[in-house]
Amino acid sequence: MTPASDPPSFKSGAYPVVRLRPKADARALRHGFPWVYADELVTDRRTSALAPGSLAILEDSDRRPQGLVTVNTASKIIARMLDRDPGARIDAAWISARIARALALRERLYPAPVCRLIHAEADGLPGVVIDRFGDVAVIQPNAAWAEAHLPLIAEALAAVTGVTTIVKNGSGRARALEGLSDETLVLRGAVNGPVPVTMNGATYLADLLGGQKTGLFLDQRDNHAFAARLAGGARVLDVFCHVGGFGLAALAGGAASALAVDGSAPALALAEAGAAASGLTDRFTTRQGDAFAVMEGLGADAATFDLVICDPPAFAPAKPALAAGLRAYERVARLAAPLVAPGGYLVLCSCSHAADLASFRAASARGIGRGGRRAQILHTGFAGPDHPLLPQLAESGYLKALFFRLDG
Repeated sequence: MTPASDPPSFKSGAYPVVRLRPKADARALRHGFPWVYADELVTDRRTSALAPGSLAILEDSDRRPQGLVTVNTASKIIARMLDRDPGARIDAAWISARIARALALRERLYPAPVCRLIHAEADGLPGVVIDRFGDVAVIQPNAAWAEAHLPLIAEALAAVTGVTTIVKNGSGRARALEGLSDETLVLRGAVNGPVPVTMNGATYLADLLGGQKTGLFLDQRDNHAFAARLAGGARVLDVFCHVGGFGLAALAGGAASALAVDGSAPALALAEAGAAASGLTDRFTTRQGDAFAVMEGLGADAATFDLVICDPPAFAPAKPALAAGLRAYERVARLAAPLVAPGGYLVLCSCSHAADLASFRAASARGIGRGGRRAQILHTGFAGPDHPLLPQLAESGYLKALFFRLDG
């Protein structure tokens, strides 16, 4: 999406002004909260006329400047803080500085350039996600301002990192909430099939143009590694496996075998290709089908595994879906628990923003109990450090991974 006309303020620096309602919590903004909701902003005719992604100076109800924001009156998040300095100029140099700061952290964390490079608000680029796979980067412009200024972001990304191929992944729920359409395309360079990515001793194949999200779930890297520590000599079941995340890492860690289950035939084909690229084909098998039905069938056959991992999609992506989502997580735990051999391990994951850790842990524990098992928690995992958290924004921390040891 491109605005009908570039806001004059973008070049001149004379930004329009938007104002908080008297009952809006300006203190939260001053303390670092990055969003203004639609019911907190005065939406007069002038504000309503701003093109999605326009830049504006935000004032509180007493007309005191709070910073420079981007405005989208079509979104429930009507304004996002870009810079606490109302006089900031959002240009290539400004974007490059944000990317350079993020890059410095990732280069300290990882020897190879495979990482979440930009994690939206937590890295100072609201609504922007960038995953890097060596010389290839995938941008998710999930906010209207990022969509409007995508060429500038891509230019800065190439200049700072040296990547030669840049893909725009314009899909997903976040874009729909911003009023943005789906569109995935190559902005620079070329993509000639899935991209091989090495992590935790295994090779994964990321489909950057047709896969989920940016093609690979980098946020689970550290949790894959912890699971691999439990996998020596184990029979592994990886449910909701996508392109083989946990299963391939477990095999690289010495597992005896891994069965990967997913409903997507293309994802399983990539998992099998990853196993072949990793030299693990002889210990890796796949099964396509509904995960719940497959677990029920395995239970009916009295099948057991030493390590069972369930990494489902977000069952509770927003608060209205929370109750149903927690029931789904409980059901996953109930079906998975009987599949764990005595003294074995069960890993349950949630990527739901709306389900906090305590709620997810309680649902998992109920499910394990209903599955006739007792458990102890060994470890609680989160997204890797290339997915940093903004302390004031709970939504920037979403991934939870619970590692249980089950009794006999």
